[in-house]
Amino acid sequence: MKTFLSLILILLIPAFCFSQKQKIKKANQDTETWRYELETLETGASGTCLVKVWSYSKKPVVAVSQARKNAVHGAIFKGLPSQGRIPGKRPLVANASIENEHADFFQKFFADGGDFMRYVVLSNHGAIQAGDVVKIGKEYKVGMNVTINYNDLRKALEEAGIVKKLGAGF
Repeated sequence: MKTFLSLILILLIPAFCFSQKQKIKKANQDTETWRYELETLETGASGTCLVKVWSYSKKPVVAVSQARKNAVHGAIFKGLPSQGRIPGKRPLVANASIENEHADFFQKFFADGGDFMRYVVLSNHGAIQAGDVVKIGKEYKVGMNVTINYNDLRKALEEAGIVKKLGAGF
């Protein structure tokens, strides 16, 4: 009996690990297309911004897990839109081709658990508010509140040579 239970356990562990890897792979595939929307909620002290990221995926859990990545990508390449009295922010990278020119850097930067995690925090601790999950056809649009440390993100991109320093033009 012990041998039988040990055999089942040995077979179930790799199957569980494989299913987890498949979920991560699916989440990364959904993110590769960079389908998201940003809303600026407020600007905070010391260079932070609170945004709502609307991520799209066939599974709401995947959209939630990719919200941080989408928020940082938006700050770098799309900028943050103005919302009423809240001023927007320009994208940190002026030229969209920089993403392709520095593909190695951005692949590592946006990898699971990559450096992008240093510059973003889920503001509502991963809790989804009422009305922030919308089913559209066969997929979901999920909204998450995220705080981006905009100034530190800019400094990191300057140090990596992706963005010119603010005083470089003088």
